[in-house]
Amino acid sequence: MGHLKQRNLITTRERLRDQVAHALRAALISGELRPGEVYSAPGLAEDFGISATPVREAMLDLAREGLVEPVRNKGFRVTEVNERDLDQYTEIRTLIEVPMIGRITRSAARADLEALRPVAQEIVRAAREHDLIGYLEADRRFHLSLLALGGNDRLVETVGDLRKRSRLYGLTALDESDQLLPSAEEHIELLDLMVAGDAEAAEKCMTRHLSHVRSLWAEGAPDERRKPTRTGLTVRLGSA
Repeated sequence: MGHLKQRNLITTRERLRDQVAHALRAALISGELRPGEVYSAPGLAEDFGISATPVREAMLDLAREGLVEPVRNKGFRVTEVNERDLDQYTEIRTLIEVPMIGRITRSAARADLEALRPVAQEIVRAAREHDLIGYLEADRRFHLSLLALGGNDRLVETVGDLRKRSRLYGLTALDESDQLLPSAEEHIELLDLMVAGDAEAAEKCMTRHLSHVRSLWAEGAPDERRKPTRTGLTVRLGSA
């Protein structure tokens, strides 16, 4: 059907639905599946090289998360995110994450914080190598693993949901202009401040990082006057 740049043959059915859902979330976040576009489960399944059933089930999971919506007799439309939505998601994340960063800086063991350094470095490496899916996956792991040090599982789930709904689309243009790298490097700066025990500076860094991310959304948002085109989809199955 031409939705996918690279076909990934699935050799096992273990957790297939979860693997497909994970791959589709990554594609939605990166914008390789475009807001407002309708995609059929059989079409995507053909590109994956699997049957339509696990793809349809995965899309239903995404529909429950608000990432797509069913379109009768056609498939699933990728939900669109407007500027007001992005502002509200950023406000909620700031209210939750900034004070949590301060609390975790004061309470977490330095060894637990240092354990996240390889992930922070992976974010920077992915940005430099123009690996958008790798960038987004490492960014998700870093932020959610960092918040998990606070011991509140429900809070981590809430932020994870907000991250899905405020997906970063339009990253390709930002990547080509190297605007993602400064945001990527902020993860290492944040971690350095937390390891040093400077809670106030860490909170300020987190506030700046979320503001930076919001500006990336605004700059990377697709031109509404341009007719959306179907783009390729590079996915990684087996890492759900």
